Amino acid sequence: MTSSTSESVTGRGLQDPVIPGFHPDPSVCRVGADYYLACSSFEYFPGVPLFHSRDLASWKQIGNILDRPGQLPLLAAGSSGGVYAPTLRHHAGRFWMVTTNVSAQGHMIVNAVDPVGPWSDPVHVEGLPGIDPDLAWDEEGVCRLSYTTGPDDGRPGGIWQAAVDPYNGRLLEDPRWLWAGTAMAYPEAPHLYHINGLWYLLIAEGGTERGHCVSVARAPRPWGPFESCPANPIFTHRSTDSPVQSTGHADLVQSPDGDWHMVFLATRPRGGTPGFHVLGRETFCTSVQWIDGWPAPAALGVSALSQDSDTAARVVVRDDFDGDRLAPEWISVRRPAESFGGLTAAPGRLSLNGDGNTLDDPLPVFVGRRQQHPHASVRALMDAAHGRGGLAVRIDERHHYEIEAGDGRVRCTARVGPFTSEFGDVQLAAAEVLLRIDTVPSGLGFTSPCAPPDTIRLGIERGGEFTVLGEIDGRYLSTEVAGGFTGRVIGMFGHKGSVAFDWFEYRDAADDTARRGAGQGA
Repeated sequence: MTSSTSESVTGRGLQDPVIPGFHPDPSVCRVGADYYLACSSFEYFPGVPLFHSRDLASWKQIGNILDRPGQLPLLAAGSSGGVYAPTLRHHAGRFWMVTTNVSAQGHMIVNAVDPVGPWSDPVHVEGLPGIDPDLAWDEEGVCRLSYTTGPDDGRPGGIWQAAVDPYNGRLLEDPRWLWAGTAMAYPEAPHLYHINGLWYLLIAEGGTERGHCVSVARAPRPWGPFESCPANPIFTHRSTDSPVQSTGHADLVQSPDGDWHMVFLATRPRGGTPGFHVLGRETFCTSVQWIDGWPAPAALGVSALSQDSDTAARVVVRDDFDGDRLAPEWISVRRPAESFGGLTAAPGRLSLNGDGNTLDDPLPVFVGRRQQHPHASVRALMDAAHGRGGLAVRIDERHHYEIEAGDGRVRCTARVGPFTSEFGDVQLAAAEVLLRIDTVPSGLGFTSPCAPPDTIRLGIERGGEFTVLGEIDGRYLSTEVAGGFTGRVIGMFGHKGSVAFDWFEYRDAADDTARRGAGQGA
């Protein structure tokens, strides 16, 4: 039984992500009427979050594919290291996931009969460089692993392929070069499909920033020769004024009724020049038509997915920590949360045992969830009688804001690059404190060349009133400033001694008309 959460979704806009927040590099497969989707996780544990849907519009996280330390060594992973893009497939009664741990042992394959798990220990594919591996089975049942690599020792970069045994990772042939795209930068993210007698190779090009796009080629055999689609790139938002940017790294799936759809990553930048995306790269979905034998994704706003365009998503997630293990949405940095804390049986609480490490350190005592909405409000009731800890918003070791309570004080800290600033220090009369962090976004559209994407407010609640101890420009917790591939994670941390959290609440605060109750009973 996991710790309790509650979530309500009343609809979403047509240009909203289907899985918001830091959920990049989506890969999707369908089994019967059920869709399953996996995403990258980088230096966070557990790895490769797994989602389920019946309609491609509403998704629920059902687990994490790499949830054991033996599957996921991350201690050597730097920021935005660790687990890169996965591919999720179903073949011969089994689910298969291939990904790359760029910080340990490279490409690896796991499998499971039930997607909820358990998933197997990984087998490692020896001798293949690169990232973004894909699995496809040809007509003879041979498993073909396609992957991305840059130029090396006179060999061309782009998309390569080798036949492998997925049960042991052994290469069955020498790698072959497939395609380098249409001469744009960084051809990557290959996915190979057998459709109507032809083999289609879908890739990303242009880099995962504003120039990101989707291109496709086809061939009579899985190894080529590949013919580029004359309409390439078939999908991109580069050089447009769309609020959704950096579209790419896509995967195709066919519905039971024969319709086609495409999941892909994109960002939602805000603020002035150059625009700042703070939630990371998110998962979107659109419908696909076939024109002259080529896939043609629909522009966002005319998707065939069932959804209510008049209302935006309203989400409230509350965890009372009354189970025996954490819900799958909770993640920690490079190691399991069980290594520094856990759930108490009575009363239900999450206890974190600080070891002196701060959020500046590679192994912080930190448990968080991805920020998924531009206007988010997070609260947690913490007992600081025996230690120091609090709430934090994290991008990496060099970019984070936090509010910490303990030793009779509450104080805020901002770390931006090499600089650390403390502010908002107040006395704490009681050991129990209700901490709160709000992210308040700037308006959409261009308002000022120097406008921030949002403002982050840190403070405490007393008697139902929010006392703001500090407001900070949110651009410093954006990818454009911090760099890397991840997005914000908001959660709880322990610094010294032992701190206990009675409950944690995350909510989409875009519509604040329905106010929460005062005090602890929200």
